[in-house]
Parts: sequence; structure tokens; C-alpha cells
Amino acid sequence: MRTVALLLNPDRPHSRDVEAHLQALLSRAGIATVRVSIGSSAPANASNGVDISSCELAFVLGGDGTLLGAARRFSTFGIPLLGINLGHLGFLTEATPEELAETVARVVDHNYDLEERLMLETVVTRADKEVHRAVALNDVGVGKGSFARLVVVETYVDDVYVDTYRGDGVIVSTPTGSTAYSLSSGGPIVVPHLQVILITPICPHTLFSRPCVIDCSQTVRLHVHATHNDLGMTVDGQEGFKLFPGDVVEVHRSTIQTTLVRWRDRDFFSVLRQKLRNEDDMEGNFSVQHLTVRANKKVR
Repeated sequence: MRTVALLLNPDRPHSRDVEAHLQALLSRAGIATVRVSIGSSAPANASNGVDISSCELAFVLGGDGTLLGAARRFSTFGIPLLGINLGHLGFLTEATPEELAETVARVVDHNYDLEERLMLETVVTRADKEVHRAVALNDVGVGKGSFARLVVVETYVDDVYVDTYRGDGVIVSTPTGSTAYSLSSGGPIVVPHLQVILITPICPHTLFSRPCVIDCSQTVRLHVHATHNDLGMTVDGQEGFKLFPGDVVEVHRSTIQTTLVRWRDRDFFSVLRQKLRNEDDMEGNFSVQHLTVRANKKVR
């Protein structure tokens, strides 16, 4: 019997209702399910003791953040992830709860493609000793905390000096992460199947610092300097690690990768236009309302 995994984020509203509907559709199609709870209220261990290695794919019920967390925890199993958007933007997910019947039909007929996504591994060294290691699907961010203080990041690629960025920090991202934090910091949009790594300075205090793109086989090394201890590293914007002046953060291609399920009739640029232009916003006219509220606040 065919078997799929259901990776459920119980923190999302209506997630259990969507799960029940999905399970019913899969059962009628003759597909067995293995359920695993993920999200902030779920246990931290990867599969919660459940063996999902034999599943042909995993439905991820949640938003983009849920899928990012699932990628970091389950990519070692080599199982394709199919996101069902229960969040807001849903850039990484492939379907909505209203499309469950069509989604199950596509899975039954194997009417989809698999897209490999590059992941990053980061290692933090302090006084020549490794103190932290993590993997990321989107990005690794190094920078200051909440106070308006500069951080200085000496940047090297394959031991060759690139630049010293003075500002809020530096983002090292994958093509998947090019439409996330890197994009809002002025980085380029990169088609996700490309095998490259992006280096994007965050609010650099200079006229000349620019993002750059390197080959995925190269290694980025960041030397962190500051006159304060308000420093940190984030992984996919979800996991944080405290940094100190003098720490060295090395980022390189991970030996594992994430596999996403993608519909054959849905292309990257149409998703980009829809999601980043608010064409399908939940509020309908969110952009106008949001700008009006901000304008009124400024007037007051």
C-alpha cells in the first residue's frame, strides 16, 4: 500500500480540520498515512519516534515557516515535501485547503515534478573551537540585535578577502531564500533551481557595498567584530544562536538537500507575481487599507 506522511503544525488555526479532510481523501484513494506533529508546541526530535523513511512524500500542513522547519528536520530522510498553506504568504507551499481534492488526485496520478533545493550548513567557531552547527533552507543571518549599533563583518570566499561590511550584518542565502530576508535587504531574485549562494549586506553604512552571487561549491567565512555583545546568528529566521565579537561563522553547501513537490502547470515567476504583488491577498484590498492606516497615523 502506498504511504505518505502528514506533518501537521497544530498551532495553525483549523489545522486539525484540514488534516481530517486530507486523511479522508487519502483513505478513499487507498493511501495510508503516518502522522507527525511539528511546530512550536510539538516535540523537538525529528520524527517523534515515528518511522517515515518509507513514505513516498510528506504533506506539510502549515505556512512557509512550518515548511522551513520541516525541511531542516526531515530532509535527511530524502522525502519530498508538499506544502499545504495554512499561513499567510505561502510562497513555498504548493496548495491551499480548498484544493485538497485536486491535490490528492495529482498525488494519486503522480502528476507532479520534484524540485531539488540547495541547503546550507553553518559552523560557528569561537577561539578555534566549534560551538554550534546548523542547516538552513533559506538563509543564515549574522548581525546585531535590537539596539542601533554597528556590527563589522569581515567577509571571505574560499579564504579570499571580499569586503568588510559595516552595518546591521550579512545574510548568506540559497536561491530559495533569495525571495525572503535577502530580498528585503536589496538582494537579487534568483531562480530556485540554480546552484548558487548569495551574500547580501544588511543596511550597509556605505555607498558601495552590494550583494554578490557565488558558486555553491564555494565557502563563505564571516569574521564578526563589534564593540558590544548584542550579536546573534539566525537560521531561516527561526533558530537563533548568540554570537560574541571574534566569532567566525562559516557557511557552505550542505551535503543534504530539500526536495519539494511542484505542480507542472505552475511556474516560479507567476508565483512570484502573485505572492509579492499581493494579487491574492486575504483581505482583497490589503495594500490600500494598510497604506491608508499608515498615512493616518503619520498625520496624527
